[in-house]
Amino acid sequence: MFLSEGTLDRSARFVSRILILIALGLTPLIPQPVFTNVFPPAEFAARRAEVMKAIGDSVAILQGTTERPGEQPFRQSNQFFYLTGVVEPRAILLIDGRKKTSTLYLRPRDERREKMMFGPGLYPGPEAVRATGIEAVLPRDEFRSALAGIARERAPIYTPFRPEVLGSASSFDTIALARATKNDEWDGRSSREEAFREKLKTVSPQSDIRDLDPILDRLRSVKSPAEIAVIREATRITGLAIIEAMRDARPGMYEYELEADAEYIFKKYGAYGPSYFALIATGPNTFYSHYHKDTARLQKGDLVQFDYAPDYKNYSSDVTRVFPADGKFTPWQREYYGIYLRLYQALMTSIKVHARPADVIADAVVKMDAEMASFHFTDDKIKPAAVQFVDRYRKSKARSLGHNVGLEVHDVPSFTETLEPGQIFTIEPAMQIPELHLGIRLEDMLLITESGYENLSAFVPIEIADIEKTMTRHGLSDATAKLK
Repeated sequence: MFLSEGTLDRSARFVSRILILIALGLTPLIPQPVFTNVFPPAEFAARRAEVMKAIGDSVAILQGTTERPGEQPFRQSNQFFYLTGVVEPRAILLIDGRKKTSTLYLRPRDERREKMMFGPGLYPGPEAVRATGIEAVLPRDEFRSALAGIARERAPIYTPFRPEVLGSASSFDTIALARATKNDEWDGRSSREEAFREKLKTVSPQSDIRDLDPILDRLRSVKSPAEIAVIREATRITGLAIIEAMRDARPGMYEYELEADAEYIFKKYGAYGPSYFALIATGPNTFYSHYHKDTARLQKGDLVQFDYAPDYKNYSSDVTRVFPADGKFTPWQREYYGIYLRLYQALMTSIKVHARPADVIADAVVKMDAEMASFHFTDDKIKPAAVQFVDRYRKSKARSLGHNVGLEVHDVPSFTETLEPGQIFTIEPAMQIPELHLGIRLEDMLLITESGYENLSAFVPIEIADIEKTMTRHGLSDATAKLK
């Protein structure tokens, strides 16, 4: 849709204000309340009830994350958020499987902190009980006496073993960092979770300390309707960001300028920020699946690979699209992108509810072979790349089609051998031409339903004609040009 003169002026004024605030170090972050109301208290209560069922006559104890150093926005860790929705630093949650109740421990009210930074907080007392739906919300100092009672009864204690995950990370990232830190001869620190387990053992030496993560992971692997709604919105924001980058792209721009387009959309629709670093690659940078320098200049004749999504209400999305830097696919690009798209769609259309990934792949390979037989190749480098792509699937023994998405962009794995309703994952197979140092990769957000699957990102242009049509429209750079 063409932007009117008035719309351009409003956009220019808005962008101008953002640029001024950034220059002053006052980036306009969307306010995030201490209890986010992402879901109603009943949603979190149901999750805690499932934990109680799993732990039996034991207790589960989780720490919330710490405050951030300096002027950084606070974001709760994923496992703690999943069970509480509480966005307060150094909170502690005690789930008692014997009494079938939960207790939240919070720091006392800090009026100076309220006035300077956050406004009204969440503090021990009846108001916090009403807000969270947790049976008791007590001062953090009282946690020690509660733990002493657990020690006397020698109750087993479940607590997360993995390092916490905040924004822009997944569990394998934090595990790898914790391992590298501990093995570093000039560092050697234990993770916060290890230190907490040692504290629990000291106070309650007769309690068996058990890993809570597998219980939470199993719950998180299937998304509730409320979670699906949030991920759907995160994906809508992702798609709008990609479309804005398509509209704005032109030779001479830098990759980071397209990143700025996306981040404007992320903030406009209330995201905390990105859920991973921007993977925006032009030309030969597309060869690297996780290229993220974002400093190269778009050249005429380049294909741009755009993979970027927001951290929205603690949930992620993950969508990738490819488009020509100058708005029109060349004949060579049409052949390269065209065969890849047909093979990609052969995989996608083979997905079925209750199917094993291996059976989906076997069905897809039959379709891929048919596409290869009917496709008219003219380039002697594209066809071998496509043959290798199909052969990789032909020989595949994969037990998944991609990676799950949820609280983390590479979310906890599925616990079933088949694709079941409520699972959300992406597929993102890459096809590369090493001689030309080029790669291509698309990615969509797929929700398994009772009747099959829904492509949550289907609205994001993927066909050549739709991409080219989108790229004829004005982008944010046309608005910011008014500032000059």
